[in-house]
Amino acid sequence: MINLAAVATTPTLTGERIRLVPLGPEHAQALFESLDDPESARLTGTHQTFTREAIDAFCASRADQDDRLDWAIEDAVTGEYAGGLAVNDVDADNETAGFRIDLVEKYRGRGLGPEAIELMLRHLFEEVGVHRVGLEVYAFNPRAQRSYEKCGFVVEGRVRESLLWDGERVDTILMGLLRADWLARRKEGRADRR
Repeated sequence: MINLAAVATTPTLTGERIRLVPLGPEHAQALFESLDDPESARLTGTHQTFTREAIDAFCASRADQDDRLDWAIEDAVTGEYAGGLAVNDVDADNETAGFRIDLVEKYRGRGLGPEAIELMLRHLFEEVGVHRVGLEVYAFNPRAQRSYEKCGFVVEGRVRESLLWDGERVDTILMGLLRADWLARRKEGRADRR
């Protein structure tokens, strides 16, 4: 059974190299800059452009949301914004959730994505009580797919030619992780290994 109180307030989660902190107004400038990165837009399939005012309003409204979790990923040493992670598809009836993650260019390829995902998974499976966590990744992002697989996600399907990016049709790969599989990985000691 889903613990909706564990979704109503976004906690701070601390790892070895990063911290997941509630996304707030103090992250607006860094988030705005990250959304302006063409590679980030491509990897996330984001066609939309954002104004600074819209980002300010979004960041200011996060504490008022009780049906999703929005984190800023911060460097544990410097406190610098390294990216964002959002759990935005919590389905209490089916005990499932979905998420998206993005890292700013400077922090890509350093293993911080899997660390952030493991922190989030621990919270979702142990505190929120979800049974399944799902995600979508575009076929032109194999590095992200490998990161998700490293965290235990398995490919469950493919939505063919679902994204049109610069004239190219790109497949969406559907991936998921069940609580039982995550617990088995933790028991084997793999979930905390990076």
